[in-house]
Amino acid sequence: MSDLFSAAGLTPEQPRPLADRLRPQSLAEVVGQDHLLGPEGPVRRMAAARRLSSMILWGPPGTGKTTIARLLAREAGYEFEQLSAVFSGVADLRKAFETARGRRAAGRATLLFVDEIHRFNRAQQDGFLPYVESGDVTLVGATTENPSFELNGALLSRCQVFVLRRLDAAALETLLGRAETFAGRTLPVTPAAREAMIAMADGDGRYLLTLAESLFTLAAGPAEGPLDVATMSQVLQKRSPAYDKDREEHYNLISALHKSVRGSDPDAALYWLARMLAGGEDPLFIARRLVRMASEDIGQADPQALLVAIAAKDSYDFLGSPEGELALAQACIHLATAPKSVAVYKGFGAATRMAAATGSLMPPSHILNAPTRMMKTLGYGKGYQYDPETEEGFSGQDYWPEGVERQAFYAPRGEGYEAEVKARLAQWSALRRQKGER
Repeated sequence: MSDLFSAAGLTPEQPRPLADRLRPQSLAEVVGQDHLLGPEGPVRRMAAARRLSSMILWGPPGTGKTTIARLLAREAGYEFEQLSAVFSGVADLRKAFETARGRRAAGRATLLFVDEIHRFNRAQQDGFLPYVESGDVTLVGATTENPSFELNGALLSRCQVFVLRRLDAAALETLLGRAETFAGRTLPVTPAAREAMIAMADGDGRYLLTLAESLFTLAAGPAEGPLDVATMSQVLQKRSPAYDKDREEHYNLISALHKSVRGSDPDAALYWLARMLAGGEDPLFIARRLVRMASEDIGQADPQALLVAIAAKDSYDFLGSPEGELALAQACIHLATAPKSVAVYKGFGAATRMAAATGSLMPPSHILNAPTRMMKTLGYGKGYQYDPETEEGFSGQDYWPEGVERQAFYAPRGEGYEAEVKARLAQWSALRRQKGER
């Protein structure tokens, strides 16, 4: 084998990526997860007691899920068995369970690590249950997806869920320092380019070490002097932000955008809008949500908000990307800075519930049309007053079904334009009492 490496001009170490060669050799060396692996962290304490519980490790890519599982098995004295839900089938699972059962009979424990466990279907996930319950295996599943959405409730109830954090700048800097120590030289970049490189990794330690390996290779060539930000960006391909349009990140970001608008923070709203667009979200999906916000969170406090949101949708339809995205940004700012009111939202909800409860009650006869002689004979339309021609422009007539008390579904508090609406409603209510109507 060494002859083959030599013939290719390589060493046995070179085919292994730098990230693999720098894998931590103990839980204490894992960076960025002190809440789990610090001296008082629950996972560290399990390893120290040499007694592990089944668990799900949930976190972004490159945060150490596989490494933690391997080191847990080593430090707790368990045999390590690894499967990938992407490549493994029923036969692989059956073989792993049988092997684990044999080990248990010999007095040895098995940690079964399942990468991308959310990719197993519900039936396959159920297949783990008897082996986890019997103690034949201690299951450690790794997933980048929200376990409460992707894993069976029965399996989740038998596992602890531990959330791994996206690596912060300090943790990523530690990894770069280790890479430089391993290589015996510093990265050929300026301080500003180093910061840009850390930002480019987007919290993924494995990706950061891949970038570092590329730069070390470059330094072995004819390049002279440290690379600045612009030059480094040309050398390294910046990846797209982590964003999956049909999974949790999609819902997290649209929730952040919606709540930033609702919370009247236009700067945060613009940031989340930009994040979604950069991640490849369908701009028309965002436009639809802006229209919803205009009615749900603003309503009559600013009636123009709905028109602005619809206009932004139409503008994007007309212009496309990237020009049409500016209209979405304009609408986003308008909605975030508009006065907020949920009076329409609450009022419609209350009316909908009452409509469902009261069934098919007829309107009062005086507000029914009478296009035929028989309908007029039955009293349809009798006594109806045409409001625009009354002295106050308001008749105060009863428009509710017989036997139904007047309800107050729409109750504006007085934000923005609704201050005028609230005053008008109060005036009409006083006129209604004066005229003796309910």
